[in-house]
Amino acid sequence: MKFYISTTGIKRVTISTTNSSAKGSTVATRRVTRRAVFPVVLLLSIVLPFLFVRIAFLVLESASACNSALDCIGWRLLGGSETSLLREELTRALVEAREGHGTNDGDYRREGSTESFNVLVNEMTTNQQDMKTFAFRTKAMLSMMELKVQSAREQESINWHFASHGVPKSLHCLCLKLAEEYAVNAMARSHLPPPEYVSRLTDPSFHHVVLLTDNVLAASVVISSTVQHSANPEKLVFHIVTDKKTYIPMNAWFAINPIKSAAVEVKGLHQYDWSHEVNVRVKEMLEIHRLIWSHYNDNLRNANFQREGAHERSLEALTPSCLSLLNHLRIYIPELFPDLNKIVFLDEDVVVQHDTSSLWELDLNKKVVGAVVDSWCGDNCCPGKKYKDYLNFSHPIISSNFDHDRCVWLYGVNVFDLEAWRRVKITTNYHKWLKQNLNFGMELWQPGAHPPALLAFEGQVHPIDPSWHVGGLGYRPPQAHNIKMLGDAAVLHFSGPAKPWLDIGFPELRSLWNRHVNFSDKFIRKCRILG
Repeated sequence: MKFYISTTGIKRVTISTTNSSAKGSTVATRRVTRRAVFPVVLLLSIVLPFLFVRIAFLVLESASACNSALDCIGWRLLGGSETSLLREELTRALVEAREGHGTNDGDYRREGSTESFNVLVNEMTTNQQDMKTFAFRTKAMLSMMELKVQSAREQESINWHFASHGVPKSLHCLCLKLAEEYAVNAMARSHLPPPEYVSRLTDPSFHHVVLLTDNVLAASVVISSTVQHSANPEKLVFHIVTDKKTYIPMNAWFAINPIKSAAVEVKGLHQYDWSHEVNVRVKEMLEIHRLIWSHYNDNLRNANFQREGAHERSLEALTPSCLSLLNHLRIYIPELFPDLNKIVFLDEDVVVQHDTSSLWELDLNKKVVGAVVDSWCGDNCCPGKKYKDYLNFSHPIISSNFDHDRCVWLYGVNVFDLEAWRRVKITTNYHKWLKQNLNFGMELWQPGAHPPALLAFEGQVHPIDPSWHVGGLGYRPPQAHNIKMLGDAAVLHFSGPAKPWLDIGFPELRSLWNRHVNFSDKFIRKCRILG
């Protein structure tokens, strides 16, 4: 073989082959141009190293990912994708982990729970475990994390439950200081209202506001905010009904902090001279509510809270207010005020932001109660809760008479026509439902005063404008777009566990309540009630 390379321009290469064994020499000449050889050489120099590295990588990877390395390499080289293979392997492992085929994730829990995903990945790579083991261990880790989150939520709701129903040290201090003042200061013992205002107590031309409360500070905020925003404060008459233990500090507070223009009456339950019949009915009512509460409490001990929010709703149904005498006595308002025909009822945890005079001018269309029913939070949204949150619709007597998806009317700010109340016998109807619940094994509703009131007032509720009452401010702070709504509302209701006078109250809402607290008062300062 001979090579002839032209030196002129190096335009061609000539390859000649000579067969020396033949008598005549035959020369076969092949000419290959430079333009054809150079791209081929360049392409091979690029592809061959890549193929070598690729094959080596696949061999190493397939040792743990495939049953047969040759099959795996062949499948990939013929068009397979390592991403597709990984996806199939992972999907198959996750399905097996979900359905529990072959093993139980409890076995992995007993081996020890992996606290961190990074630790899990490190263990899997170090021990060279397969995808199936990885899926099962991941499932076990996520299950343990889910249980921890659920347990933390339940513990949080329990802590909120206890924190929301304890008496803060500052409020307890305030009652003690006022009781001491009542004992040493004749002004604190003054009878309320003063003699010149006594005639207003039964005068129908005045605007009568009723509060049932044992919270001195809360009562002061309700009255202060109402008077401050009233166009005619001299028309207001406040009737505070409290229990025997709170009567002395309550009377002392309003005696030494008189409300200008408005009349304030403070009366303890021990000062009422009710008939024997009314006393018996009140005791019967309280006993039935106690039995319902105990029955519900016993059922909850073995309850399994699977639904979201079920734990919180169950604790809410067991709040001390469910057994509070003052809370249940609102159904006896006509007996508490036999000489009045129309009143506005305010809860202790409200703040009034606008003039309430127009409430007494409302035409209730011969209904008993005016209350917020329609929604201020948009379509298909209830401002409070629905009937299904209070009543047991698995019982036919409830499901056949009420709509489970209907919005309930709200306590907080209500107009009561006491004359219509007496005429349609709301209190008697309330007692009938209590006895029916007792006869049906106390399964008709959850504990509390509101469920039987929904039944007793059925057909006797007149909806009022939703702007009169924005509630639920003790459950969660409003979103940013609802801040304007708070300013427009006539009454803010801190219904829920996070009351503004508690440490767990929402800071962004507490200022709406604190602005009506008299922080210059010496007893407020001594008891360190801070805004």
